[in-house]
Amino acid sequence: MITVAVDAMGGDNAPSEIVAGAVAAVGKRQDIKVLLVGKEDVVKKELAKHTYRAEQIELVPASEVIETEEPPVNAIRRKKDSSIVVGMNLVKQKKADAFVSAGSSGAILVGGQVIVGRIKGVERPPLAPLIPTEKGVSLLIDCGANVDARPSHLVQFARMGSIYMEHVLGMKQPRVAIVNIGAEEEKGNALVKETFPLLKACTDIHFIGSIEAREIPHGGADVIVSEAFVGNVILKLYEGVGATLIHMIKESMLQSGLPAKIGALLVKPALKKSLKSFDATEYGGAPLLGLNGLVVKTHGSSKATEVCNSIIQCVTFKEQGINEKIKESLGRQEAQTKNQPEA
Repeated sequence: MITVAVDAMGGDNAPSEIVAGAVAAVGKRQDIKVLLVGKEDVVKKELAKHTYRAEQIELVPASEVIETEEPPVNAIRRKKDSSIVVGMNLVKQKKADAFVSAGSSGAILVGGQVIVGRIKGVERPPLAPLIPTEKGVSLLIDCGANVDARPSHLVQFARMGSIYMEHVLGMKQPRVAIVNIGAEEEKGNALVKETFPLLKACTDIHFIGSIEAREIPHGGADVIVSEAFVGNVILKLYEGVGATLIHMIKESMLQSGLPAKIGALLVKPALKKSLKSFDATEYGGAPLLGLNGLVVKTHGSSKATEVCNSIIQCVTFKEQGINEKIKESLGRQEAQTKNQPEA
């Protein structure tokens, strides 16, 4: 059994969609146990609407909720009985293998580092969502945790991202690229220019150079490295354009004449499949990599499907021992640094 603590109170659609997602997850897999963390009476009321195997869902009471607008550090310190703090403590105490929340991003980032704690040697834990591309999916790392990153942080992001893609998605030698304004090595801002030769010198990743934003949807790289400001802009634009295109296609089908509507019906199955593959909610949430336990942040607007997929993605993460592999990678890196002759 993989035990996943889920913040039942976090997000725009809590608790109804969160509880529905948890029920869907245990309905799909019998090797998952979900600990729903939240206000007891509220969560019980939602659970009563569903049918599920009782041994796979357990309620863990938490009397407080951290709101999105609250200062994250103060909220984590003050609200000890909030669903986020209680859930993360379950991971810290090894009572849960992972924690999933659609709640306050700031509180999740702070709580992940303060409560769950970083793996020794990890300088900054990055948020790393999977984004759909023409060739499948790519990992965008970082998309929101480290706005003012240093070159050494980006190198670690690249290493952790490679490990994730190789062992969670089964990609051999995933292609790593750094986001840039051109393909040439001499282009970019100071951070990119300083990071590029460091990534080029890494022997444990398959670095292919720079990637421009327009190449990302085409699947130009498997691991896309950036600091959080750039990564977050890419992610939000990606989601906005995707949602707009889907809406425009649907609207054009409804408003067209009879011949076009007949054609739309004929292509609908293939089109539906293509649009679904380009829906970010199908790939779960963004893991906060480099912590002593797994913390996954899902969209604040998450509905049952994304919550379900986020819970299920925790199983692969745990089964593949991603944290252990990150520790091994950092250990090798440290040993190589010590063995290098002094200049």
